Amino acid sequence: MRAAPALPSARRGPQPASVAPTLGEYLRGRRARLQPADVGLVAEPGRRVAGLRREEVADLAGISREYYIRLEQGRHHQVSEQVLASLTRALRLDADAAAYFYRLALPAPPTSLARPVPPVSDLVHRLVEQWSDAPVYVLDRNQDLLVANDLAHALQPSFAVAGGNCVAAAFLAPPEGRGLEGWRRTARAAVAALRYHGDPNDPRLQEIVGDLSVRDADFREMWASLDARPLTFGEAPAFVEGVGFGEMPWQCLDVPGGHFLLVWLDPPGTFASRAIAHLRRTLRAAPTAATAVEAAPGCTATAAPAPAAATPTALPPEPPKRLLAPDDFAAYLDRAAAAGHAALPAAS
Repeated sequence: MRAAPALPSARRGPQPASVAPTLGEYLRGRRARLQPADVGLVAEPGRRVAGLRREEVADLAGISREYYIRLEQGRHHQVSEQVLASLTRALRLDADAAAYFYRLALPAPPTSLARPVPPVSDLVHRLVEQWSDAPVYVLDRNQDLLVANDLAHALQPSFAVAGGNCVAAAFLAPPEGRGLEGWRRTARAAVAALRYHGDPNDPRLQEIVGDLSVRDADFREMWASLDARPLTFGEAPAFVEGVGFGEMPWQCLDVPGGHFLLVWLDPPGTFASRAIAHLRRTLRAAPTAATAVEAAPGCTATAAPAPAAATPTALPPEPPKRLLAPDDFAAYLDRAAAAGHAALPAAS
């Protein structure tokens, strides 16, 4: 993970972001994102309010304006589920945003915060090992990589450069790559999943959010949007040297105990099919040299020598020596970003 640049002592740099908003902060943030037309209201000429007014939300939810103001100011005890349901409708929250909203508003049982996530089971290790024809890896709720097969290592060696974390890997992208809509889409998905799945009391979540919010303006903007969505499925832009630039689909499966198994798919006749087939051939033909690729649901990757057999490995504390040095990795990302921009006219 790249270190944040030193700031002059006379300046006050960005401060670590809060891991979880208060209920009032969430209400204000969601209210600011809605325009009158979104909820069937007519905006009067010269309106200067960004988003909806407090009284407009209160009226839409069918609660008193005074009570809604108390909610935003944090002057409340426990909100009823009936009020939460009304606010969910008023703020046009979808199912994922509503689930996160309820978690903020309703106190959780004390034991849920202290319950540790168990280690990856032997059964899941064997599943990853047997799933050798596709890149497969296991993540925890903070999107730290726990187990990966060799195809996944060939596809995603940037995890080691980013300290083994998917979200941090996304923000290794250079400015040229960040101009791509595909990068913003996948980075936003990773950040939203970090908020949705993360436990605000987890020191690891606090470390990730604190580090990225201090050193990366794009992360600060995405985290401040308050988006919260689970890891489910999607597509991510990928650059594979020897194959080209395109979209690769992925599917995330819940593993009991708080883990997630992410599988990269290769539908016949697609860029993903050609890319994964190329990686398979590379692993078979040259067990000490892997192909370079940048891809992930919010992550980036680069070239790395690959081991001979497709067996899952848990990441060691230190980055494996078979991965590229950070300087080589940065140069590769520059090439990947250039390839992505070159592919845009053909994609449109």
